[in-house]
Amino acid sequence: MTGIRVTLKLATSLDGRIALSDGTSQWITSSASRARAHELRAAHDAVLVGVGTVLADDPLLTARTIPLPARQPVRIVADSHARTPLTSKLMTSLNVGPVAIVTAGRDARPHVAAGAAVWRCGNGLRVSVGEFLRRAEAEGIRTILLEGGSHLAASFVREGAVHELAWFRAPILIGGEGLSALGELGLDTLRSATRWRPVATERIGDDVLDTYVRSEQ
Repeated sequence: MTGIRVTLKLATSLDGRIALSDGTSQWITSSASRARAHELRAAHDAVLVGVGTVLADDPLLTARTIPLPARQPVRIVADSHARTPLTSKLMTSLNVGPVAIVTAGRDARPHVAAGAAVWRCGNGLRVSVGEFLRRAEAEGIRTILLEGGSHLAASFVREGAVHELAWFRAPILIGGEGLSALGELGLDTLRSATRWRPVATERIGDDVLDTYVRSEQ
């Protein structure tokens, strides 16, 4: 598709849940795991989330390592209808690092006026993964850390655009009423499921970080 390498970061319970049924998610993993996640951000050119994550959590998405990285990753929001609030932490911290709003063609002049970049990558209804990756590559981005939400993550997996998984697991069980880490993939057979090869396991206190790469077989 492009030369961009996408790492999907997941932070879940042992049974793959990212939140309780009411959306409560802070904090599933430990502070040490969150610090490790900031190191992952610092190691990538860009961090990508969906607008649902912005509306629910109002994240800053910067890499808050010690010491701070020399350059912050580009903070990108997949936001088909330009709903990212101008009062969000992202939009009020443009002095810290760049922000790009990826729309499907919706007018986002207020975001441009506030200082964010706006990339139009879609058909008017939803952001196109392929168009987005081509635009990101044209902007000089080579690595992306995809942090969710579940529907955006699933769309990248469906397109075969995820190369690596960085999966933080906390030693808790939430149950079937919890929110899943991944949206629907539309599989009709197990043979069509993407396979992943484990390449590393890291203990972080009681949490575990497992790293997988996409298998070509």
